[in-house]
Amino acid sequence: MNLNQRHPTFSTLISPDAQLEQIATGFDFTEGPIWHPQQQALIFSDIMGNSIYSWKKQNNGKSGTTQLRRNSHLANGNAFDAQSIVVTCEHGTSRVTRWDPATLDPLTNDGIEVIATHYGGRELNSPNDVVIKRDGAIYFTDPGSGRSPIHGIPREREMDFCGVYRIDPQTGELTLLTDEITWPNGLCFSLDESQLYVNDSRSFNIRRYDVQLDGSLANGIIWAETTGSGSGVPDGMKIDSQGNIWCCAQGGIHIFDSSATSLGMIQMPEQSANLVFGDDDLKSLYITATTSVYRLRVEVAGHSPVL
Repeated sequence: MNLNQRHPTFSTLISPDAQLEQIATGFDFTEGPIWHPQQQALIFSDIMGNSIYSWKKQNNGKSGTTQLRRNSHLANGNAFDAQSIVVTCEHGTSRVTRWDPATLDPLTNDGIEVIATHYGGRELNSPNDVVIKRDGAIYFTDPGSGRSPIHGIPREREMDFCGVYRIDPQTGELTLLTDEITWPNGLCFSLDESQLYVNDSRSFNIRRYDVQLDGSLANGIIWAETTGSGSGVPDGMKIDSQGNIWCCAQGGIHIFDSSATSLGMIQMPEQSANLVFGDDDLKSLYITATTSVYRLRVEVAGHSPVL
């Protein structure tokens, strides 16, 4: 790991002495990390490994990985709701589903609730990443990644666009929020949830929208661009407790302050796809990167949006 400082503020977020730790490896394509603060556990997907795992420290100080879902339907992004239920985007089925890690049968998948499959009579492309607002509304992106041989199951798309959607927490109604993004991917809310940030993986930028009272989006702008060398595209994204945006992109993790100033980047040994803040103080950055999961202690606490 190397640190590429672009602004003096960067050194207040990550110590130059910080060490990147590989906590799990041997996977095909890790993604969708979420942190459960009560259980002190990390849940993450292995897309092409077709599984969802849990990682946690044991009482003896050691750590262990447990398979939570076998045949995850090539699951990608995950999010916790306020009841600790997991909402998951599935590449293989083009669905958004909901399931309880405490009760799901890992072999049969009994206990999965399907909450989105189609829009306007056509099957969704391949739901990719998901966030949940404090009012329970579910927002997710729907590019075509899961219909490719690299990240999913090759098949024709029924949609002629890629969308960002909202699932109403009361009615379950699916609403298309925008179809102007070429390849929408990672997304996160601002601290007060008045704005939504969405990555465009093919245009190498981050868009920002105002969230209206009814949950719709308005006033979309290109907020920032990710620049740098190395593998990767704008992908998973999170916000810290100071309002800085941490975004997986070319070469590693790019950090922007709330005014879109590029503060610097963490250069990763593998292509990073997503990240989440965890541990008791939310100052451990857990990073899913191709075959592995990494942990990096940072100087700023993350933001826990729901739990």
